[in-house]
Amino acid sequence: MPYFAQAAVDSATIHFDKLYTYLVPEPLAEAVHPGSLVLVPFGRGNHPRMAVVLECTQQPEVPPRTKTVLDAAPDEARLTPDLLRLVYLLKERAFCTYYEAVKAIIPYGAQYRMAQSEDGTPRLQSQMERATENWYIAENAPEEAVRLGPKQKLALQMLQRHSMSETALETAGIHRAVLKGLLEKALIRQEKRWKAIDLYSEIPLQPEQIALTEEQQAAYEALMPAIEQGRGAAALLHGVTGSGKTLVFFKLIEQVLARGKTVMVLVPEISLTPQMILRLKKNFGKRVAVQHSALNHTERLLQWKMIQQGCVDIVVGTRSAVFTPLKNLGLIIMDEEQEHTYRSESSPRYDAHEIARWRAAYSNALVLFASATPSVESYYAAKTGRYQLVQMHRRYGGNPLPAVKLVDMRAELMRGNAGEISVELAQELQKNLLQGEQSILLLNRRGYRTVCACQDCGHVIKCQSCSVPMVYHKAQGHLMCHYCGKTLPLPSRCPQCGGTLRYTGFGTQKAEEELERLLPKARILRMDQDSTMAKNSHEKMLAAFAAGEYDILLGTQMVAKGLDFAKVSLVGVLGIDNLLFGQGFRAYENVFSLLTQVVGRGGRAELPGRALIQTTNPEHPVLQMAATQNYEAFFAQEIAFRKACLYPPFCAVCMVGFVGTNEASVVQAARQFSAILAQKAAKVPGVPLRVLGPAPYSVVMVNNKFRYKLTIKCRNDKAFRALIGAVIEEYGNQGLASKARVAVDMNSDGER
Repeated sequence: MPYFAQAAVDSATIHFDKLYTYLVPEPLAEAVHPGSLVLVPFGRGNHPRMAVVLECTQQPEVPPRTKTVLDAAPDEARLTPDLLRLVYLLKERAFCTYYEAVKAIIPYGAQYRMAQSEDGTPRLQSQMERATENWYIAENAPEEAVRLGPKQKLALQMLQRHSMSETALETAGIHRAVLKGLLEKALIRQEKRWKAIDLYSEIPLQPEQIALTEEQQAAYEALMPAIEQGRGAAALLHGVTGSGKTLVFFKLIEQVLARGKTVMVLVPEISLTPQMILRLKKNFGKRVAVQHSALNHTERLLQWKMIQQGCVDIVVGTRSAVFTPLKNLGLIIMDEEQEHTYRSESSPRYDAHEIARWRAAYSNALVLFASATPSVESYYAAKTGRYQLVQMHRRYGGNPLPAVKLVDMRAELMRGNAGEISVELAQELQKNLLQGEQSILLLNRRGYRTVCACQDCGHVIKCQSCSVPMVYHKAQGHLMCHYCGKTLPLPSRCPQCGGTLRYTGFGTQKAEEELERLLPKARILRMDQDSTMAKNSHEKMLAAFAAGEYDILLGTQMVAKGLDFAKVSLVGVLGIDNLLFGQGFRAYENVFSLLTQVVGRGGRAELPGRALIQTTNPEHPVLQMAATQNYEAFFAQEIAFRKACLYPPFCAVCMVGFVGTNEASVVQAARQFSAILAQKAAKVPGVPLRVLGPAPYSVVMVNNKFRYKLTIKCRNDKAFRALIGAVIEEYGNQGLASKARVAVDMNSDGER
């Protein structure tokens, strides 16, 4: 009986993304199953296109004009049943195409593309062929008459103990010419083996004895029943900075592994992976795999293959690691769960929280969200019983929280200090230098100066492709747009009137220069997007700081959370005021979290901690609550605001974005989308919603494209998602997609 595949093709638009029926030829019948990646003819020209098979059926007859599958990827590339379910989940929840979901789930190196065979027929080819390397094995003992050089003798002795790769032999000083001579004498043989990359292999296995405090033990015991019972559950571990949440993680991981299950550990940023990887590798050895975007394609592919083949028990990584094909999941840990980086800002626009909850429920695992400053939504879910709430109120070892002081920068200016570093902060930094202690400074703006404007006519030099001022990067000697990356040589005069240009604002480069002037003997390490572009730069920089090679760590948000350095006793915060008045309903939450987290980097060992927050608004209640680390007071204020203004968790916010090259057309498309929504919503009773806009994004133009949005306050359920899906379909049917591309985001606060 003929065998058919229902497949979703690559490069489909969201308006016309559906399943197409293809006949599976007899030679491919054993290779095509739900989850298989296939090559199919598509469109009038029958152009070969990648597709994913979602269903397989058998029918007695082949319908007319049914096209035939051209090729299928190997079975190892097939999506597992739980990953295939995630494709459906992303399609329904993130409003993406089927194949966009596939690309999010499978790393680039494990994907396939169209190529041509020698006879010109289209076929599938892996995006990356798995790398091989030469291995050498001792074959025969040398006869007495055979003369060997010193290097050949050494190589043979090494290979007689065990086989070795060419890379390992070269590291030991045995080069290819030496091996060629031994091959010619038939003393060794060569074979090709898959290249295996053991990332962080230099980390020794040194399991630490985990001794929990009374409070940690109580948290561990509260969380264990869900693991012992093997039921899907969600919990929030809310512990002050430095309370030792990681030790609780490790104790839980031990128990999960002892039960033959696997663990996923998620961190919000690449900068946080080195310390977590170090501790996991030391405690659990080679059965730890890594997944994040700083790995090259080969490294990520080989790590993914290890996971797929069941060679690892623990995966640690950033947001996309939530899709790794771990089998038999027992525990998912999401550290610093409040961070916005867990929400994807490109299609598919998913929230890793939602994916983690789904995978935990599907696998009967525990998903553990953890933070000193949990998101308002997560804390509300815990307070209302949707999550189990476990709290730790004291720092590990009984250390007090850092003493925090707000420094009024208005008074500094009145005293004649126009710099970015207050007199008091400079004195505290000097004190730390003399005592041999380390300091961390947070400034969440990279570059040197943030605005270049004319003193005569007031013209601000903006990016020609984006509606934002260009930032002066002194180290690179140019102006740069932080949205599209475009650069310009430094202008000497105003391009509008020829007047004198003046640079204002300050970023990490300017702060570094000022620190060098104030503290000429200080060894300063700057960490921002500009200084961490090289491979493994995060690991190297943090390792150097931990080793005491630097006195001051100056950086953007990447230095604010998750880091643990015993000698850091002082934390300083610069330029926080601009974040207080940011767009989006999470603005205050972001400021409170950032301040609490960075202040918590100090005083984590024997040295007492202290922190200085520089501000022109020291009376601001959010700053006051952050200074006292009073999360409960902040939550009470914030939840009251959310309820009064109807924001999450009391509703969902659906952001519908419109992007196009003509501003008027984009606005018109947004209005027509709103009109279609109103028409269809009127026919579907019981779907509450409020529509605001259209309004421009805070940055209205990026890369020569205008951006507008509709903000919809709604209930994120099947009925609402079906309604939006119907509106998107009608939007496409009316030809509006040619005016503006539409994107739906259920997880945005409209800030970006």
